[in-house]
Formats: sequence, structure tokens, C-alpha cells
Amino acid sequence: METTIEVRGLRKTYGSAVAVDDLTFTVAPGRVTGFVGPNGAGKTTTLRLVLGLDRPDAGTALVGGHPYRSLRDPLRHLGAMLDASAVHPARKARDHLLWMAHAAGLPAGRVDEVLDRVGLASVARKAVGGYSLGMRQRLGIAGALLGDPPMLIFDEPVNGLDPDGVRWIRELLRSLAAGGRAVLISSHLMSELEDTADHLLVIGRGRLIADTDVKALLAGASDDRVEVRTDRRGEAMAALSRAGATVASGDSDQVTVSGLAADRIAAVLAAEGVPFSGLAGHRASLEEAYMELTRHAVDFKEGSA
Repeated sequence: METTIEVRGLRKTYGSAVAVDDLTFTVAPGRVTGFVGPNGAGKTTTLRLVLGLDRPDAGTALVGGHPYRSLRDPLRHLGAMLDASAVHPARKARDHLLWMAHAAGLPAGRVDEVLDRVGLASVARKAVGGYSLGMRQRLGIAGALLGDPPMLIFDEPVNGLDPDGVRWIRELLRSLAAGGRAVLISSHLMSELEDTADHLLVIGRGRLIADTDVKALLAGASDDRVEVRTDRRGEAMAALSRAGATVASGDSDQVTVSGLAADRIAAVLAAEGVPFSGLAGHRASLEEAYMELTRHAVDFKEGSA
């Protein structure tokens, strides 16, 4: 069986509202693919269509070459976490996973394996209602891993996790991809995707905006700005402004300069007697690149009625 998630010409409307509009992409094995877009862009609808929870008006969504609904043993092919809170609060975590395993024909021993992998072994016999949001996220991830599937979908997997948990999920996702799995994660945290994703799918208003390698996107978003470190920021900004540069303050000891080459910046500061500790080309963040891609695809903006 193939190990790719394929979306071809997918379209879904709700009344007069178009949620997904002629969407086409492939989630390939061996890499983490980030799935991003503004609120209302169609991300959740797309995931529901892939998982057969909704039916498309047009197009196809295939999991390993087949519609998800047609899979005989779906948990062995695709694991998914869309809503980590969708567990009865009175049910114990281990019992919840045992029920899933029994329904899928999986051995009970697999439940203990995934509980240990997500760090819930010591609280497996506690009711889910007493779990924190981060613990529920881990339980949802355990459920997705239960069938040891070659394809995985996670919707906002770091939601509710503390810094240690965020580092853990980052390492988990990358290890799953390194093992040859196709991993799709929907997230609003660009900084986290920058450290996790290899590939990025960007949608806006139901349409695909970008289907790109993360490193290529960051390289394309780079510009001629230069970052200057100095403990005399005010003097540096004044001197560089007089020299014709456009300057902006950054961190407490940082100035961002555009319009002057690095060697010219160094010469200006030296001539003015302003000490500086280094010059470095500005490296665009994934958030900056994303904001530029989606600035015309945002339905709700600050200050709008």
C-alpha cells in the first residue's frame, strides 16, 4: 500500500460559503508537512474530508491510494488526532485505548506501549476528566499511534503542552518522519513549525497559496537587512539615519538596518565612534514569510468591523 495522503481538486461548500475550493496537494512519506492558514482558511474542513467525516462536493481525498472510509483496518493505515478532548471524562485513559484497540483488532499490549511512549504510563488508570489539557493531548497522540500507522495527522498537537512537552512532541514528530512515515500537522505556531516541519502547505480562503520546502521559503523571504548589535543603540540609529539608512530598533541591543551594505554600516559606525559587537544578515522567520504569503487571504483583521 502507498504511504501518501493525496488531495485532488477537493471542494466543499456549506450553503453559500465555500470552505475548500479546488484544493490539491500530496503529503509525502519521510517528512513532516505543516498545514497552515488563517482562521477560516479551510484547514479543519480539509482534515475532516481526508478522514471521511464529511463528504466533498467535488474531488477526492485518498489515504494510501484509497478513500479512508474504504479502509478495512483504518488505524493500521492512518492515525489522527483532531480533538484531544473527545473522550468521556469518566473513562480511564487505559480503558479508552483498550476500547480502541479491541475495535481495531489490535493486541492489548500495544496500549501499554503507546502509553509509555507518550509519558502517560504512570497515570493510565486515572479518569481523563482529571487530566490537564497537555495530558489529554498526549492521550490523543497515543490513540493516533495505536495502530503503528505509516501515515499520521495531528491538529494543533502542541496545544496545552508545557515547554518540555513541546520539545518532546517536536522530537516525536521528527522521529516518526525519519522512520518513513507521512506526517501532517496543522498548527498556528509558526515558530514551532520552523523547528519541526520540512515542508509547508499554506491555504487561504479554501485555496492553496503555497506548497513549498520550508528552507526554500525562508531563503526566498530573506532580504538585504542587516542586524547590528551595539550597547549604544540610540547613537547608532542616529548615525545610520544621517547616512541614509532606514533603521528600526529590535532587542535591547539590536538595530535592524536596510539601505546600506554591511561594510558601509561598519564604516559609518566607526567614523562616529559608536562601538558594535557584530553585523549579521537578517534571517527571515517562518512567521514573517507566512504573514507575507497570507496578507491578502485574511478574513478577520484587527480593527475590522
